[in-house]
Amino acid sequence: MPADVPPGRVAKVHDLVLFDLDGTLSDPLVGIGRSINYALAHFGCATLELSEVSAHVGPPLDEAFRAITGITASDRLNGFIAKYRERYGDVGYSENVLYPGVADALSTLRDSGMPLAVCTSKRRDFAERILEMFRLRSFFRFVDGGEIGVHKWQQIEALRARELVSESSVMVGDRSVDVVAAHRNGLFAAGVLWGHGSRAELERDRPRYLLHSPSQLPSLATDARAAEVPVCGRGVCHE
Repeated sequence: MPADVPPGRVAKVHDLVLFDLDGTLSDPLVGIGRSINYALAHFGCATLELSEVSAHVGPPLDEAFRAITGITASDRLNGFIAKYRERYGDVGYSENVLYPGVADALSTLRDSGMPLAVCTSKRRDFAERILEMFRLRSFFRFVDGGEIGVHKWQQIEALRARELVSESSVMVGDRSVDVVAAHRNGLFAAGVLWGHGSRAELERDRPRYLLHSPSQLPSLATDARAAEVPVCGRGVCHE
């Protein structure tokens, strides 16, 4: 422990915890799945079972529709995205379900003095609505949303350029895209196992922490030994 930390206090490992939203704070499967199927049906495509949708939770919408339909033309993909957002903005966002224990974990983190923020591939206005619905918006210093054609690593790159995050910040997410984005920008990464990414997917990209339940999230602010450390000693394991 550093010499300048008062007795009885625990040194903070990170200066900010940056959260993914879908699959990390809340489960969006029903709203995303029904909105994807709404778009697919509109264009005469076969719809998906919800179990098939899980693989597409996390990456940007254009990537999801490209993988589902095999379509690569941007103008056609934009049509699917527009129809998706038509339903999602009306009702789909409200079909999110907050993971048990998340609200308590965020409260504990906030009370510890740890700054919190959100970085999601979801459009910012949708993310804000979801957080307001769960009465969680006030926990976060800022909410960064994505745009079509912008990768999450580019979002974090922009946040670093604005000095909103640093190499001491930790990105928390349930998918490989979150871990890779953190590492590419020199951040620590924490993978969570209650979302839509598999353990194998997360371990492949070597996050600093691998968390089994939301109750472990507060360990990121104080004693990180409560989290499992699978491979990396620090979030600089670039591809």
